[in-house]
Amino acid sequence: MYPSMKNDLIIRAARGETVERPPVWIMRQAGRYLPEYHKVRSKQSFFEMCQTPETSCELTLQPINRFDGLLDAAIIFSDILVIPQALGMQVVMLEQKGPHFPEPLATPEDLEKLEKVPNIPAKLGYVMDAISLTRENLDGRVPLLGFSGAPWTIMAYMIEGGGSKTFTKAKSWLFRYPEASRRLLNMVTEATIVYLTQQVYAGAQMLQIFDSWAGELSPQDFLEFSYPYLVRICEGVKKELNKSKRTVPMIVYPKGAWYALDKLCDSGYDVIGLDWTMDPKEAVRIRGDRRVTFQGNLDPNILYGGREIIESRTKEMIEGFKGGKQGYIINLGHGITPGVNPDDVRFFLEQCHKYGSQT
Repeated sequence: MYPSMKNDLIIRAARGETVERPPVWIMRQAGRYLPEYHKVRSKQSFFEMCQTPETSCELTLQPINRFDGLLDAAIIFSDILVIPQALGMQVVMLEQKGPHFPEPLATPEDLEKLEKVPNIPAKLGYVMDAISLTRENLDGRVPLLGFSGAPWTIMAYMIEGGGSKTFTKAKSWLFRYPEASRRLLNMVTEATIVYLTQQVYAGAQMLQIFDSWAGELSPQDFLEFSYPYLVRICEGVKKELNKSKRTVPMIVYPKGAWYALDKLCDSGYDVIGLDWTMDPKEAVRIRGDRRVTFQGNLDPNILYGGREIIESRTKEMIEGFKGGKQGYIINLGHGITPGVNPDDVRFFLEQCHKYGSQT
């Protein structure tokens, strides 16, 4: 048994309940903007940190400890690219460059190199160990989120070999090899369902799916090559968890897919993450009376703009989501960037509490 919860605000908000103030957490809150992160990073490679439960736990707790009482959730320190690793691909994290696949998928024949049905509990057991350890060490202060990457985003990395500005290789697959693309998306989807379910069994209390490259697809291609797989993950995880009478809120974050918001409101996810390109008031209008919670969506770069703009934009954002006491979780519109001053993060969080409590 884990320690009882002292703060379940985000879980209640995700379920659509009326809350005393909108909860707040930050995507990538455990990471490179914190000096304490770099002390740990100097001793281990990135994936070594992910694969060492004690290190993952320590990094997950760093922002919770630094911003004590200001964050309403922790998110396990890991990476979305552990799924390609589980499927048999090599992934390394290059300093100042990001993820790199030495042998990306070049043709449909390369799918034969992948492990079609990987043993997720065995291959990614270190993530589950980290979740269990972190849940214990959180001592009920805030809920713990698990996460994964969305199939399209994972597929893009596997084919591009890393990040991309044009996604020419990955999109060429969609258009030249649609059947092979679906095979790969199905493979990632099935592995992700098992992975997310195992995270909940290990102690995760909420789940987020990051579709970081959703906005690189046209509306037509998003509805063909991303949306159906997002829905399958949501349905598959909830169905599996239901067998043991478990339920956790699920968040989908499709960056850049503002055009699909109406459709996403019917996707089955409890929470939809919005990036900064979506006007809060317009999002609320599109949602209508559907019981869906929104999450977001301050531009992370506002945190570089000084205290005055941080305060004013945070206040405007909260007001745009109708004050946020029902159907809203405060977050950035994307992950926090490495150069942000932690003191400005603290100021942002304080403004979230200030204006979230006032409305």
